[in-house]
Amino acid sequence: MNKIYPVFFSACILLFHFSAYGQGSETPLRTIPSLDVQRYLGTWYEIAKYPNWFQKKCVSNTKAVYTARADGTLKVLNSCKTAEGDVSDAEGTARQIGAKDSPKLEVRFAPAWLAFIPLVWGDYWVIDLDAQYQVAVVSDPRREYLWILSRTPELDKKVYEDTLARIQTQQFDVRKLELTTQATTK
Repeated sequence: MNKIYPVFFSACILLFHFSAYGQGSETPLRTIPSLDVQRYLGTWYEIAKYPNWFQKKCVSNTKAVYTARADGTLKVLNSCKTAEGDVSDAEGTARQIGAKDSPKLEVRFAPAWLAFIPLVWGDYWVIDLDAQYQVAVVSDPRREYLWILSRTPELDKKVYEDTLARIQTQQFDVRKLELTTQATTK
């Protein structure tokens, strides 16, 4: 199993924080009103994303598994298949920002000893989520990153199109979305 090194993700988070200030929309990004983290736990399959350089080696089967930790944070285990057929994974930590039901989280893949540095934490805001916690959309306040996630590797075409319509109202260019290989809309 090919491991992605924490230093690589630390660099990603640092670039994530420094990039695109002043870019994007003047309208603040809207999140969902509240997030029940316990219902959000489990496996989420990537259906589509804005292309980004830290996922370039991922060619298919991209998913994230969220697990509660005793200290109130979440364990995040991201994985994908590479062109060579290896599984690449990275373990990180997520934490809620604000109230207990806040849809704003921060995530870091840097080593724990760097957690005190604010810049190693990246924004992970849930901006769309169905009532059954089956389809989610995640982004950041600058709209640089965007992921459409589902509890299953396949997503109904109508559900996908409705999701696209909602995120377009948040000033996202859905033409930039790239479907994930294992993901299908049926």
